[in-house]
Amino acid sequence: MSEHFEPLVIGFTCNWCSYRAADLAGISREKYPPNIRLIRLMCSGRLQPDFVLKAFEGGADAVMVTGCHPGECHYLEQNYKAMRRFMLLKRVLVQMGIEPDRFKLIWASAAEGVRLAHEINKIVEEVRELGPLDWPGMLDVDHDEFALAPHHETEEVPA
Repeated sequence: MSEHFEPLVIGFTCNWCSYRAADLAGISREKYPPNIRLIRLMCSGRLQPDFVLKAFEGGADAVMVTGCHPGECHYLEQNYKAMRRFMLLKRVLVQMGIEPDRFKLIWASAAEGVRLAHEINKIVEEVRELGPLDWPGMLDVDHDEFALAPHHETEEVPA
């Protein structure tokens, strides 16, 4: 019996544009799959490469980075920095055995909720067709547990 694969997509979103676009998509009742977990950053230029690597290592099947359109960044030129990092990191990920379609960069202004919802639908469909990420560094994680597990501090800090 074949199991239906539902991908887990981690989305790193700019606070000023794309996070608000996601909010607008919800307010506008635009439908997109619940497969994406949005993480708000103040700016896409603040995305560190290790955030992306940890997302893949932690069980994500794809990572999406979204930000303000080039030239419209609230922090002047940080989205150009994000674009350069994205291009370099994509090359590294391919060398590590991760398909290029699993890592996307999308520009979306706060007024483009419909467009962002469309892009989320598109990436989820592409990753469904690719299947689960079989990456040697990845933890064996149940996607439902990853999505719903509350954060708990289990270690006690010595006094």
